[in-house]
Amino acid sequence: MNYRHAYHAGNFADVLKHATLALVIEHLKRKEAAFRVIDTHAGAGRYALGSAEAGKTGEWLGGIARLIGPDAAPLPPDVAHRLEPYLDAVRRENGSGGLVHYPGSPAIALALMRPQDVLIANELHPEDRAALKAAIGSDHRAKVMGLDAWVALKSLLPPKERRGVVLIDPPFEATDEFERITHGLAQALQRFATGIYLVWYPIKDSKRVARFHARLAEMGSLPLMCVELMIQRPVNTERLNGCGLIIANPPFTLEGDMTVVLPDLGRRLTAVGGGADYRLDWIKPAQPKAPRAAPGMKGRMRSSR
Repeated sequence: MNYRHAYHAGNFADVLKHATLALVIEHLKRKEAAFRVIDTHAGAGRYALGSAEAGKTGEWLGGIARLIGPDAAPLPPDVAHRLEPYLDAVRRENGSGGLVHYPGSPAIALALMRPQDVLIANELHPEDRAALKAAIGSDHRAKVMGLDAWVALKSLLPPKERRGVVLIDPPFEATDEFERITHGLAQALQRFATGIYLVWYPIKDSKRVARFHARLAEMGSLPLMCVELMIQRPVNTERLNGCGLIIANPPFTLEGDMTVVLPDLGRRLTAVGGGADYRLDWIKPAQPKAPRAAPGMKGRMRSSR
C-alpha cells in the first residue's frame, strides 16, 4: 500500500506496458463485438508530470519524453504507425501545451475503446482510487472498484462479453509477488481461458526472473509470450534495470508488431551508461519428465502390446 505510481508515471516501463496494451486493444477492435478491459491495479488514472513526485525522480524524461518530447528524435514510419494509437492517447491528455500530464492505463484504454466496450478499473489504495474516480468516473463505459487485486481477478472473470484483456500490474511490494502472479494467472485462465492477459513485472535480479519464468512453464497450460526491455545491465539488483510483460493468448498480430517496435524502444530508452537490450520469446509449457527405466531396461522402450 506504500507504492505510489506518481513517482514513476511515463517512465520506460509505462511506455512498454501501455504501448503493448494499445496494440492489443486495437486488435480487439477489428471485430464489432464488444470487449471488456479489466485493470486489476489501476492506479490514479492520470498523473501530473510537473508534480513534486514526478519531479523528484524525473523518470518520465527517460520514457515518454523520448518519444514525443520536444527533443525526441522522429520515429521511423513503421514504428510510428504501430505506436500511433498509444501516442495519440497521451497527446489527448496534453493538447498543444507539451507534456504536462501522463494518462494511466485506464485513461489510455478509454481513449481507445468504443461506445460498446467496458472498462473495470480496480484500485485498492483509497487516495489513488479517489483520484481514479475523478479522472474517469464520469465515463459511462467505466466502473471503478476498490477490491484487493487478486480478489478482483477471481470475482470479475469471466466477463459477460467473453472477449477482452486483463492487465495485471502489481506494485511488487510483497516479497512473494512473483508467486502470487503465477497462482493468480493460473486461476484466471481456468475462469476465462480465451482472455488476453498482460502481466507486468520488474527486472532487478535476473535470477529471480528466471525462476518466475520456470514456474510459469510448469503451469502446463499454454505458450506465453515474453517481452522484455532492459535499459541498463543488471549489475545492481536493487535497481529497476528493466521490465517485462508476460502475455497469455496474445493476438496473432502482436509478435510482428513487437518485433518492429522493441528495437527502437531499446535504442531510445537506454539509461546513461548503456546496456540496453530487449527480448521477444515464448515460455512454453514444461515437458513432463520421462519415467525412470526399470533396472536392466535403461535406454530401451517396452511395448505395451
